[in-house]
Amino acid sequence: MWRRLKSTAFLLLFLSSLVPDALAHEKDIEDSCGFLDSIPYVAVGAVAAVYGVPAVLAASGFTAAGIAGGTVASWMMKISAVANGGGVPAGGVVAFLQSCGATVLSAKGLATGGAVAGYEFFQNIICNKKAKCEKGKC
Repeated sequence: MWRRLKSTAFLLLFLSSLVPDALAHEKDIEDSCGFLDSIPYVAVGAVAAVYGVPAVLAASGFTAAGIAGGTVASWMMKISAVANGGGVPAGGVVAFLQSCGATVLSAKGLATGGAVAGYEFFQNIICNKKAKCEKGKC
């Protein structure tokens, strides 16, 4: 089911890039912000997520053996426990990050999330800045 959902989301993302932007007034702004122009950002996002997320989790102390002492993860666990009367709540941020650090995250899932993040960065940051510069507001 999740595979079909991810495939559908990617298809919708691709098709949405083919629709001309209603807010763009000039043809050259539309042409420079299509799906093919976003491919480098999609690739960088996917690679950064696949290699960066596990590295950041391990560096912050969320490891397969548990939360490492003297790290950001142990500090977060302490704050969470104090705020919740002595225990870390199931389903909380600390528990979620620990489960991500303890299990091997799916490379396909990380790549998909990173690719979507790269595409959204391109459309919302890069293309928006280009549109503003074309209007003389940069």
